[in-house]
Parts: sequence; structure tokens; C-alpha cells
Amino acid sequence: MYYAAKGDTVKVHYTGKLSDGTLFDTSEDKAPLSFIIGKKEVIPGFEEAVVGMVTGEKKTVSIAPDKAYGESRENLVETVERGNLPSDVELKVGGQLEVTRQDGSIFHVMVTGLDKDMVILDANHPLAGKELIFDIAMLEIKKLAPK
Repeated sequence: MYYAAKGDTVKVHYTGKLSDGTLFDTSEDKAPLSFIIGKKEVIPGFEEAVVGMVTGEKKTVSIAPDKAYGESRENLVETVERGNLPSDVELKVGGQLEVTRQDGSIFHVMVTGLDKDMVILDANHPLAGKELIFDIAMLEIKKLAPK
């Protein structure tokens, strides 16, 4: 039996929920997630959870914010005057806006509050500050090729 270890390529199916049971992501209706352990291709807590698993194994893990998307940071929340946003932008709580920085790079912000004059924009990851629960099923482990 081979246990998943750093450097291995693994394929898993997963379902991610919040602690209240809200589903936020799953691979069950699409291709399995494939990644190399140790390359930081997935959140740290997920990577740690698959280390030591064997093909065919299933487990449920709870991942704290510090091993997921971090804590929500107040400095990433900003209130702006509605007049400073383009008039053709549809604003609704829970909606996302694409923001272009001066260097041309793009990032997304979530509209978390609004009234007729002001809009509250949050640049935190939508899952920041949340405990995540994953059901993980190990489908395949490809051992790191010797050098």
C-alpha cells in the first residue's frame, strides 16, 4: 500500500462545505482535482489532509481559516461613494465587481452593502475567516519519479 507524500501527484474528488452545511464547491459533477503535494497548488489544510491517504480512502476534515484563506482583514473592506463607480455597473449585495489596478492587473471585490449614496466593497477572499469542511476521496496517487 502506498501513502500519499510530498512530491506525489494525486487525484481526488471533494465536496467543500461551510460549518453550517452550506455547499461552496464540489468536484463530484466534474473532473477530479489533480495536484502535486508540496507545490502549494491548493490551500495548506487541504494539502495536509491528503498526506498519508491511500487510494480508495475517504475522509472528512475541518480546516481552520489560517490553513485555508486566512482571516478576514478589515483593511480590505472599503466604503466608496456610489458616484465614484461607473453608472452602468449593476450593484447588488453579493455581486462581484472587477477592478483594474494602475499596473493593469485585475482583482475582484464583493459588494457587501449598499445604499443610495455608498457602496461597501470587500476584497477579502469570499471564504476568508471561515472554517471549511471537506469530504475527500483519494482516487489516484502517482509516486514521485526518482531522480
